[in-house]
Amino acid sequence: MKVAISGASGKTGYRVAEEALREGYEVRLLIRENSKLPDSLINCEKSIVNLSNPKGLDAALKDCDSLIIATGARPSIDLTGPARIDAIGVKKQIASCERVGVNRVILVSSLCAGRFFHPLNLFGLILIWKRIGEQALAESGLQWTVIRPGGLSENEGNLEKETILFSGPDEQEEAYIPRRLVARCCIEALKTSESIGRIIEVTSNPSNRVVSMKTAIEGFKV
Repeated sequence: MKVAISGASGKTGYRVAEEALREGYEVRLLIRENSKLPDSLINCEKSIVNLSNPKGLDAALKDCDSLIIATGARPSIDLTGPARIDAIGVKKQIASCERVGVNRVILVSSLCAGRFFHPLNLFGLILIWKRIGEQALAESGLQWTVIRPGGLSENEGNLEKETILFSGPDEQEEAYIPRRLVARCCIEALKTSESIGRIIEVTSNPSNRVVSMKTAIEGFKV
């Protein structure tokens, strides 16, 4: 299976690519011009994309079996970023998948997506736009999964002591999770058919009970 990863030069995206490679997937990195990649990804297949160029995006996704969308606006003084990246940009990637026949899409979103009264919304209503992106994917007819991580940390140490808590939408609020574990959740979702059509919230803590994504989903509220 060939997996396309958009936002592959980002802090979460490059980890998604590394974990996909670790699991034996063929990877195509969708990156912007002048993006920098870690040495671990230098030899990967790459496509330079501009989300405003539909033909170029279609070409980048051609022959891929799935897409993991790891693009995301960062809190900044540019308050238009969330609308451009988390809503419009996601919609453009979905439309490209529909045109070229990429049927499996995983979107990295955020805990509390859609919530209005939240400090993150001071940065261009970022959680509102993320929810709009989620809804566009859910309404697309594609085989979709949304991964909603909690607060993202750069921690790469003692990951074996961190246990992931999976839940359905709007059940978690304030916990954190290392980006590396978010990347692993994306790859686990690829391998877990039960994740299709699901919003899955993920956080981590050493005290959580160890369960697989599949087992957790089976226990979600209907």
